Amino acid sequence: MQPEQDRPAVGIAPNNPVFDLPVIVGIEQGLFAKAGLDVHFSASYADREKDNAQTPFMARLKENLFDRGSADSYNVCEWASIDRLERGKRGGNIAALRAAVAAQAILSFDDKLQVPRDLSDVPVMVQELTGSHYTTIQMLESAVGSQQVKIQSGGLPQLRYAALKAGDARAIAVMEPFISLGLKDGAHIIAASFYRGGEVISADLTPEQRKAYYDAENEAVDLINADFYKYAHHVTAHAKGALKPTELLRTFVRYKHVDYYDVTLFNRAYDWMKARGMSEGQSQHAALVVG
Repeated sequence: MQPEQDRPAVGIAPNNPVFDLPVIVGIEQGLFAKAGLDVHFSASYADREKDNAQTPFMARLKENLFDRGSADSYNVCEWASIDRLERGKRGGNIAALRAAVAAQAILSFDDKLQVPRDLSDVPVMVQELTGSHYTTIQMLESAVGSQQVKIQSGGLPQLRYAALKAGDARAIAVMEPFISLGLKDGAHIIAASFYRGGEVISADLTPEQRKAYYDAENEAVDLINADFYKYAHHVTAHAKGALKPTELLRTFVRYKHVDYYDVTLFNRAYDWMKARGMSEGQSQHAALVVG
């Protein structure tokens, strides 16, 4: 193993723990160090929780850390990875589809809301221009029509869940651990959709460093899949004690080896965004993708 001072440093801007779990495990188990890299988070999850519904998305912690050069990589939903690079001041690429394959679920305590068609003209609380927003549109457009999809702006998932419990939102879109927590608390799922995210990286990372990073991350995925509940506490920590690790359902998240981002998939996502006015149209298309 390389001496620590000789390892290239790779800073990661934190996302939700359910998405970051392979990175957390890779650091915890020394897999990145074994691969010759000094991988570390550039900020804490407590720092990230300072973001709220009023924080402009390019000023949120993970985007801000990357844009100002304090982090070399972060993961975010596929659509947002395109959007952030298009809007950001710092160049970068989408190197891969992340290892987390997770669901966004629309939850409610309201018995009148049971199926997607019941959400016509009913506001669904999301964090705008994030996975909760994009997937909600995709889940509801075909059921109620684009004009009847209504969005209620909310902050991070724990804030959306608090709004649902307080009655300040009739329906919300969230990922784990808040799906499992919602079901435990008596909420029901109206719709759910699985999606992946893009691994945004600095153009400064060499192909050799990227390969070493993803090889180590894939090793972490294998460890998670071999003993999920050994590591589930990292995800349920986001629920602040309201959900035990053993109560986290396996249904709504799974982990697989990263996949390099195919240009065809990129173009499909980018065209979908442009058709809905969610892109400024400045991207150089495949120039954002590293094979």
